Amino acid sequence: MDPSLVSQGHPYVPLDLHLPDYSPCLLSMSNIISVFAFSSLLIVSLIWIFSGGLKKRKVDRVLMCWWAFTGLTHMILEGYFVFSPEFFKDKSGFYLAEVWKEYSKGDSRYAGRDAGVVTVEGITAVLEGPASLLAVYAIATGKSYSYILQFAISLGQLYGTAVYYITAILEGDNFSSNTFYYYAYYIGANFSWIVIPSIIAVRCWRKICAAFRLQGSQTKKPKAH
Repeated sequence: MDPSLVSQGHPYVPLDLHLPDYSPCLLSMSNIISVFAFSSLLIVSLIWIFSGGLKKRKVDRVLMCWWAFTGLTHMILEGYFVFSPEFFKDKSGFYLAEVWKEYSKGDSRYAGRDAGVVTVEGITAVLEGPASLLAVYAIATGKSYSYILQFAISLGQLYGTAVYYITAILEGDNFSSNTFYYYAYYIGANFSWIVIPSIIAVRCWRKICAAFRLQGSQTKKPKAH
């Protein structure tokens, strides 16, 4: 038998992916998703309650919830992946390691430490994560840079997602253990970071353009005699 077809004792594709001392997931998929869902709901609920006392419009409150959620996800979840290259060896059942062991079933480039994925996730965790939390502050306090900041982060998220998918396609798009993981993790888990940043980017573009049009109309007004 071709040695390249022999499994290395892990559930990932390709079967010959070399992961020495791999330790299987100790948490079930339902446990992992439940913890993530509960944590996310808690964060969103706290921000929603907090923003209620700021007399902000509902759209701004929703945006604050989104930026808090996405910022903490980038910094904690993706940050752990970037700075823990051997998470697949973890035998303690540490939650963040379990998340990436499970997600790697949908994209084994994570377990294999693909350079492109590590680069995209590194930029996301180190730059876009803190910037997202800054966006929460900017919206809450009505800072003048709020729209341009949200626009920049959204473009960064869309660019990172595009690179993530394009590199996978160029490399054969064969990193999922089966069809379920392909659509549930590889496609589904990233869907929000395509749709929501697109909506926010369009909204911010319109707000910024409207502000410049207003400024232009004010400067062109004839002086009163």
